[in-house]
Amino acid sequence: MASVSINYIELPATNLAATKKFFTEAFDWSFVDYGPDYAAIQGAGLDGGFYTSELSATTAQGSALVVLYSPKLEQAQQQVEQAGGTVIKPIFEFPGGRRFHFTCPSGNEYAIWSE
Repeated sequence: MASVSINYIELPATNLAATKKFFTEAFDWSFVDYGPDYAAIQGAGLDGGFYTSELSATTAQGSALVVLYSPKLEQAQQQVEQAGGTVIKPIFEFPGGRRFHFTCPSGNEYAIWSE
């Protein structure tokens, strides 16, 4: 059987400019624009990109949840809030660690976890 691994993730962005600004301010990610409707993510740990869409990705709508990692969870939550993200589930414990969920300016849901 061929070896297969997750290599790239593409996410919707209702407002591409605001989404790029948020992730740059919150996490110091950078982007490479490929036309007006697509931006590749750089410096996030996994390659991917944002494409212009009228839809958002949330777990309530059955979307996969992109989970980020930070060794400093409270600081990460502060960075999210200062950059304009919205915490939708405050820090809580789960088997294996703690995490919180937030949405970016395009309404996509993410989580950040730590031990």
